[in-house]
Amino acid sequence: MLFASAAMEHPSLEVSVERGIARITINRPEKLNALTAAVITELTRVLSQLDADRHVRVAILSGAGDKAFVAGADIGEMATMTSDQARAFAQTGHMLGDLLESVHFPVIAQVQGFALGGGCELACGCDLVYAGERAKFGQPEVGLGVIPGFGGTQRLQRRVGIGKCRELVLRGHIIDAATAGQIGLVEQVFPHDTLAAEVTKIAEGIASHAPIAISQAKRAIQAGQDVPLAVANQMEIQAFAMCFSTEDQKSGMAAFLANPKTPRVFQGK
Repeated sequence: MLFASAAMEHPSLEVSVERGIARITINRPEKLNALTAAVITELTRVLSQLDADRHVRVAILSGAGDKAFVAGADIGEMATMTSDQARAFAQTGHMLGDLLESVHFPVIAQVQGFALGGGCELACGCDLVYAGERAKFGQPEVGLGVIPGFGGTQRLQRRVGIGKCRELVLRGHIIDAATAGQIGLVEQVFPHDTLAAEVTKIAEGIASHAPIAISQAKRAIQAGQDVPLAVANQMEIQAFAMCFSTEDQKSGMAAFLANPKTPRVFQGK
């Protein structure tokens, strides 16, 4: 298992990797896992380390305790910021969001409670979002005299559409997990007590597939959403062709032709 000394190296995070599944838990339950600049820096460092490890096939991002995924950015830290300090803080949040989108493996947000402000934005940076039935989502920043600063006006609208984004940001209200599922912010809602087990099953399923193909699919989906369709289609063609240079493609198709019911084992080569 990697990151054996994670508790010492990353005081606000719990990190482990087992059978290709990385688990990253923001461990500040007494603060509802609120994001400080230090926590964002820790998350960025850990994700960069995991991105360099080709054994990692998928990651699960969660918050400690039952009450919150991430209740937001730490207001106590933000309250006295100058404009320049706020700009730098927002930039660190955006760098983290960019990294979540660019790492070679899918990242799953496991949302068991509040995902407000920076927490909602953090979830939006992940590839997949699964929530427990008690989860709450929202961008309530306007009630504090500011706006979302970690992508809430941009990544959120790419998930739910510009109308729903406007409603969440301008009204600043909080929605429940069922509503989040209806508008596309969440892929699926599970009973609170089974959320972790269900997300683990999903992660295990992803980890069982060809990792190079998963990585290429993630990148094609991500890069294609902001370019014209013709350009995006060319990206897909290139990624599709690249997969045919891998051992996984050859072994996977050969195993299927020999017996479609035989489980395929991929080496990431």
